[in-house]
Amino acid sequence: MEIQWYGHSSFLLTTEKGIKIIMDPYEPGAFGGGIIYGPITDKADIVLVSHDHADHNYVAGLRGSPQVIKAAGRHEVKGIVIEGIPSYHDASRGSERGKNIIFIIAADGMRVCHLGDLGHRLSDKEVKEIGQVDCLLIPVGGFYTIGPEEATAVAGQLHPKLIIPMHWKTEKCGFPIEPVDPFLQGKKAVQRLKGSIFSFTKKELAAGLGIVVLQPAL
Repeated sequence: MEIQWYGHSSFLLTTEKGIKIIMDPYEPGAFGGGIIYGPITDKADIVLVSHDHADHNYVAGLRGSPQVIKAAGRHEVKGIVIEGIPSYHDASRGSERGKNIIFIIAADGMRVCHLGDLGHRLSDKEVKEIGQVDCLLIPVGGFYTIGPEEATAVAGQLHPKLIIPMHWKTEKCGFPIEPVDPFLQGKKAVQRLKGSIFSFTKKELAAGLGIVVLQPAL
């Protein structure tokens, strides 16, 4: 499996069979120029949208005719099983920023969880619904989502073998959110890669890969 971080909360997941899944595509220039990442030009078989904000739902800018999933429940596309778990964009049951969908992708014998713009710690019910998590894509920047402390707590609830932080402050994000460093503070087994892509197998993941920090591709 290969995971590429475009930037913000947007990733491209490519399975061993070559099926491509884009998660939370952003609109370049959205929110008054707050999103400075470049356009996504890859084609995908499947697109996941956690919520309808312009920095997460820009399906219109993608090439081809992918299957778009933006609802909770169980979905199956090209042999890939995707589960959507309802959650909230804030700690007030959605009264501030609305609803959010957590997606779990089952592929290559592994389970990848994209938390979208999660705004709260998980309930016991949500943890049970999510189930086993091998790779966790988690927002860590705070303000609009969970921040460093909450992200640490959520990761502790889910016990993933690999964590890839997302939705953190970079040179191409003008949002008032934290960089990745506060989340990493005090943590072990951290890899800071110079690129945007990380590849791994089920066997490699079994031993635990810690936290992998990617650089935005765009």
